[in-house]
Amino acid sequence: MIEIERKFLVSSDAYRVVASKTSNIRQGYLNSDPERSVRIRLRDQTGFITVKGKSNASGLSRFEWEKEISKSDAEALLNLCEDHEIRKIRYHVSVGHHIFEVDEFLGANKGLVIAEVELRSEAEKFSKPDWLGQEVTGDISYYNSKLSQTPFCDWK
Repeated sequence: MIEIERKFLVSSDAYRVVASKTSNIRQGYLNSDPERSVRIRLRDQTGFITVKGKSNASGLSRFEWEKEISKSDAEALLNLCEDHEIRKIRYHVSVGHHIFEVDEFLGANKGLVIAEVELRSEAEKFSKPDWLGQEVTGDISYYNSKLSQTPFCDWK
């Protein structure tokens, strides 16, 4: 269960008009240690618990395990999470053979917009839409677990 993804800042809101669906997400961290994080997520009405391992040297790959849980379990576990719950709207955008997940952050991370694309291999090619900005793959400042500790509004 290795997740391979690349992460980018977003340079315009042009993705909104081509998005196939949106989701409202609340998430928090029971553990945000860089070696292993444990995330609780409520996406619309569905809960998830996710364990992520440390990224490899390139920042492209890391272990990820996820299991669906009930909405009520997710809500109860969110109450136990570390400070600074993450809230965002996720847009799903098809580009070529890939789906980009574009997250518009809310609350303490408002103003930050990040796009991620999952790949089958680190060398896999993909089309880059015009609204894709600077790549931030491997920059832990943009990891959700780090944004829960140091929100975007606190960046200098």
